[in-house]
Amino acid sequence: MKPVLSFASLFAICLVLLTAGPKENSLKPQYDANGNLMRPADYRDWKFLSAGYGMSYSPAPGSREMFTNVFVQRWAYAEFLKSGKWPEQSMFVIDVRDAESEGSINKTGHYQTDSMALEVEIKDSTQNPAKWAYYSFQPNARTAEAMPRGNDCWSCHEQHAAVEHTFVQFYPTLKPVAKKFGAYNETRAKVEDVK
Repeated sequence: MKPVLSFASLFAICLVLLTAGPKENSLKPQYDANGNLMRPADYRDWKFLSAGYGMSYSPAPGSREMFTNVFVQRWAYAEFLKSGKWPEQSMFVIDVRDAESEGSINKTGHYQTDSMALEVEIKDSTQNPAKWAYYSFQPNARTAEAMPRGNDCWSCHEQHAAVEHTFVQFYPTLKPVAKKFGAYNETRAKVEDVK
């Protein structure tokens, strides 16, 4: 009888430890002692929202065409599907990659290559008075300081993002969700003359 009780006790302890383990929503923004954002780890395991190629919000020619891959935490994505709004501590990672057209067996089109930048957008009113903040990580940097409110990113998102501060107009799977909940701003989505 004693071995059975010991086994049952051990099983119960293991079960408690498993249920108390980390949850998907524990993937929230982490800051250092100075309030700088820590580089998000394993963001490529998050929900992939969309990719762009050669997108520019400026009519000026001459910028290098790159790929932008957008990821968000899976728990934030699940919350958005329920309400059409992004929960506090939602974090978007924009993985900017160089583009090549000639290499290996490729004859036409473009493919992604080296990392060019890592940009992050966060909804976190506990850390940012304006609720939304933008960070740009230097190559191999472990932390990034929030860009000042009113910077180009913040201003553009404030004026042109279809849902809160996010460009859901470029996320084809989320656009109908936002419309269903009445969270989609058609006026902002249709702006053509961006300065």
